[in-house]
Amino acid sequence: MRRGYLSISFVAILVASGLVMACASTAAQEKAQKEKAQQSLYARLGGYDAIAAVTDDFLGKLANDPQLGRFFTGMSTDSRNRSRQLIVDFICAGTGGPCVYIGRSMKATHKGLGITESDWEVSVKYLVGTLDKFKVPKQEKDELLSVVSSLKGDIVEGAVRKE
Repeated sequence: MRRGYLSISFVAILVASGLVMACASTAAQEKAQKEKAQQSLYARLGGYDAIAAVTDDFLGKLANDPQLGRFFTGMSTDSRNRSRQLIVDFICAGTGGPCVYIGRSMKATHKGLGITESDWEVSVKYLVGTLDKFKVPKQEKDELLSVVSSLKGDIVEGAVRKE
């Protein structure tokens, strides 16, 4: 009888240890998820280099598109480089990174360009494709697209600005 009691106790200790370890593992996972959620979008996107890589890919798609390429026609290399840097800085600053955006407002920057709803939709399609190419997680992609969508009223002529 004593022997059976020891076996049951030993099994109970093993089961309890397993449960404690499982709970500790789950708690550690939850803590890691909480810490990740508390990080800025900038950090969760991968920081400056990741934002720069996404920007480069995205701008390349826009510049080579038959509908959107008109916005890049006549730009010098220096002007393209400046625009690229302003976009990187804008995204970096807007997602909680350490950058400072020194450009004009979105409204002033895009005024008079005649950007249409169709131009906007094609651009967003390219942005989503670029984010997918770089395997940006869904939560971060959705957050970034939400930020971008909030700018539509300042970019698309005739669009209603969302406050």
